[in-house]
Amino acid sequence: MMRVVLVVLSLFMLVACNGAADLNKAAVPLGDFKLQHNIAVAPKVVKGPLSREASKEELTKALTDATEERFGRYNGTRNYHFGMSIEGYVLAQPGVPVLFAPKSILVINLTVWDDAKNLKLTPKPHQITVFESLDQGPVVGSGYTKSAEEQLKNLSQNAAKAIESYLVKQNAENGWFNGDAEGAVAAE
Repeated sequence: MMRVVLVVLSLFMLVACNGAADLNKAAVPLGDFKLQHNIAVAPKVVKGPLSREASKEELTKALTDATEERFGRYNGTRNYHFGMSIEGYVLAQPGVPVLFAPKSILVINLTVWDDAKNLKLTPKPHQITVFESLDQGPVVGSGYTKSAEEQLKNLSQNAAKAIESYLVKQNAENGWFNGDAEGAVAAE
């Protein structure tokens, strides 16, 4: 029973974190990383049930802006490229307070390329699913407190933070951004 409580509390803490909360601090060390191309597409995006509407252009712009905001802080000498495909989203509508407070969700696939090696570091796209931060309206739901644009900005910032966490993990485990050719090959 204690494990269940700890897992729920951990998930609660993760969801509560706003993806932009740490942008005023120094960037997390990521080796010799510099984002050269930041491309988001949404060719087959699926709008989830009971979602507010967002155009493909709004979705891709929000994600590229949030990614640039987070990764523009890195100024290494090696260029890397992101290919991001938005697979699905839900922008919560107003619900019934306390009983039904729908949450916003964004699902993306990430591909990372090493420019100098002309090598795709992610043989298969890495899927990332993010939820809105709890500061968006945990009881009443963000549908009442935020516009669709504000919800999308929050989701995109959370996605950029999740990408950064994934890259930090890959760098630690596989040496992606340390100039280690063997590390990149080992990831395959």
